[in-house]
Amino acid sequence: MPTRRCFTMSALTFAAAGLAGCGTRSSVGLPAVSPARASPTRTLARPNYAEVYTDYPGERFAVRTVDYRKVDPAYLRQTVELTREEAPGSIIADPASYHLYFVETPRVATRYGVGVGREGFAWSGLARVNMKRDWPDWVPPREMIEREPAIKAQLEKTPRGLGVRGGPNSPLGARTLYLFGEGRDLGYRIHGTLEPYSVGTNVSSGCIRMINQDIVHLYARVAPGTPVTVLAA
Repeated sequence: MPTRRCFTMSALTFAAAGLAGCGTRSSVGLPAVSPARASPTRTLARPNYAEVYTDYPGERFAVRTVDYRKVDPAYLRQTVELTREEAPGSIIADPASYHLYFVETPRVATRYGVGVGREGFAWSGLARVNMKRDWPDWVPPREMIEREPAIKAQLEKTPRGLGVRGGPNSPLGARTLYLFGEGRDLGYRIHGTLEPYSVGTNVSSGCIRMINQDIVHLYARVAPGTPVTVLAA
């Protein structure tokens, strides 16, 4: 069962360990989910990556071009066939394969590459998207500041407390989906990242990070209440 908040490695220059926390509450009691895979049998379509991963227009802050040639093709956005039926409109995250799926139809999904929790901090369970925010402020958990007090000097006041205001320096990236379950905030997020080339690796302590262009794409298609399944690694 997950009992730790999720912390993500970021490009933020913190004096201590360079850690960024995306949780706001500890999480207990999430039901374990069996490691049945949503693995695709085949790729059905790939977008034009030169267009997909370029600068995003109309944003409050710049979403910079990502050199997709530096990313393993397995972790670039694509439409895939699923081996089992899943509810359309739902999200499935598979940490073992570093993929997240948005189900389009019962056997077809858009697949994205993700970065996931480091060994020892992986989590699984059932949740729903309770809130969604664009360019959210990041406020580290109190426990993190207690462990790494040197970072406090690099934080500023935000409406939610000391942290980093939403924008190009926020460890939460361009968008964040907040996962709730059992009537409370589970402390876990699906969010963008300052480190797009870290997808396909274990880089956080529980949260799911995506290339900013991909989280923007997912965010536009997800409504509060969307069910999320995170498979056991």
